[in-house]
Amino acid sequence: MALTLRNRSLATALQGGCASLLLAAVSIAGAAAPASAPAAAAAPTAPGPLAPARKPDAASADIKITADGIEGNYKNQTADYKNVVIRQNDITVRADRAHGVGLTSREKSDWTLEGNVHVQSEEGGSLRSDQAVIELRNNLVTRVTVRGMPAEFEQKRANSDQVERGHADEIVYDVSDGTVRLSNNAWLSDGRSEMTSELFVYNIRSQQVEGSTPAGGKRVEMTISPASKTEPKKTEPKPNP
Repeated sequence: MALTLRNRSLATALQGGCASLLLAAVSIAGAAAPASAPAAAAAPTAPGPLAPARKPDAASADIKITADGIEGNYKNQTADYKNVVIRQNDITVRADRAHGVGLTSREKSDWTLEGNVHVQSEEGGSLRSDQAVIELRNNLVTRVTVRGMPAEFEQKRANSDQVERGHADEIVYDVSDGTVRLSNNAWLSDGRSEMTSELFVYNIRSQQVEGSTPAGGKRVEMTISPASKTEPKKTEPKPNP
């Protein structure tokens, strides 16, 4: 993972930082040739650039909601939920309360959640906060904004016990861009190093982190802890003959 810290005189690269919080789902499509068509040798072609990861088709991305109670208003297209769980694809959101607007609209719908908000994502990523806003566009979750004092996230690396953690006053996960934006009192750590800044933007696809600070603000700070040293074995004294 490459790290870029922008703060006038500070520019540093760090390898092996945070693992990805959330990864884009890949859609694979193919078409078979007609059975009656004779096989023909394909002309060699030069390799092209890799296509970017695509999101699941919105038409197949069902939203499933369970709750202890619901009060809905069909005229205003709003609903209030208690102890709600919202699921779509690999994203699961839980909260004590939720208020949804534009429930029957496929183009735009917004949800406001409060109380013990917990967002679970693929690859073991999670976000926790006091408040959150979920934005749906074309019937697909496109952005999740969590706020708290602070809002937190963590990500357990695959095939490893190492856990990346971060917190900030606000964390925005942008599904289309594949980025996680931590702003205001932002902190990041992978267990071996930690960083503080006013703003971090982490790209979950390229695994790059960029830290910056406004003019006159607090500078980006990084602390790298040395590797733990193995204590040498103690040799037992040999008994006298």
